[in-house]
Amino acid sequence: MMKFPKIDLPHLKSKLQVKSPWDRIIISLLSLLITIPIFIILHQNLIDLEWAFNLDRVFIFIFVFAVIFFLLMYLRTIIILCVAVYLLILFYGSVIGNYGFSEISEDYNSMIYTMSDNPYPQDIIVAKLLPFPNKSKIVNAIEYQNPKVRNFAIMATTKHFKGIRGYSDYRTIIQCFAVFKEINSRWNYVNDPKEGDYIATASESLEYFSGDCDDHSILMAAAVRSIGGTPRLIHTKGHIYPEILIGSMIDLEKVNYLIKNVLFVKESYGKKLHYHIDERGQVWMNLDYTATYPGGPFMYEEILGALTLN
Repeated sequence: MMKFPKIDLPHLKSKLQVKSPWDRIIISLLSLLITIPIFIILHQNLIDLEWAFNLDRVFIFIFVFAVIFFLLMYLRTIIILCVAVYLLILFYGSVIGNYGFSEISEDYNSMIYTMSDNPYPQDIIVAKLLPFPNKSKIVNAIEYQNPKVRNFAIMATTKHFKGIRGYSDYRTIIQCFAVFKEINSRWNYVNDPKEGDYIATASESLEYFSGDCDDHSILMAAAVRSIGGTPRLIHTKGHIYPEILIGSMIDLEKVNYLIKNVLFVKESYGKKLHYHIDERGQVWMNLDYTATYPGGPFMYEEILGALTLN
């Protein structure tokens, strides 16, 4: 009778479960990258227990990291494979000059920086996940820290509505409306090349105040943000346009009065304001190039994606 060699099942099982040290290093780095934005969200949304040395926040960070680490280790084979494929994609993107390692690093750093100053950091992640054409190129083109962009915005605030008094709580919005008036009074719509989208930077558009809807949106968002306003870009059917954060419905009532009776009396006469209300009840007003006053008619109202710049 033939005898088969005896298999040591416990030994074989332990061999299969041996983890490469590189597995732990990769999983640890990935866990850290995931933990940081999640911790920022929890930090902003959970009650501060005011423990000494912020120990409550330290424990939260360690707990989140541990949970993510063990979860990823449990799925390490799939995770390592996905990381390897993603690295290859980034390497290819870097070689051909498309989205690569430097771009993802800039996006991650920008996201973390923006989240740290935002009372609702989870909204930043939601905005990142929403579909938006040419998102990374557009974000890079919104050069709100460029001196040319800021100087232009300052010029607009001295040219329009400088003598308005008695609305100190809405000074920034009034100044952003001055930027809107200056850009829209000079904007010349010009199509992109037939070969595809051409994304002009804000400083580039300042040369001739010409371009298509995304170029206008980039310049408007950059100039508004350069003087303290909060803009966002809306992606809709074949179109991109800018909006500005007004605030609550009470703020909307006061801004409505300003537009209709003080700032854009002729342009808005007999017309209504167009705006969106987000999931937090915040009012965003249309600043499209097609409008002659803030809150002018939408070209397309359905929102397919939003890119908020805080």
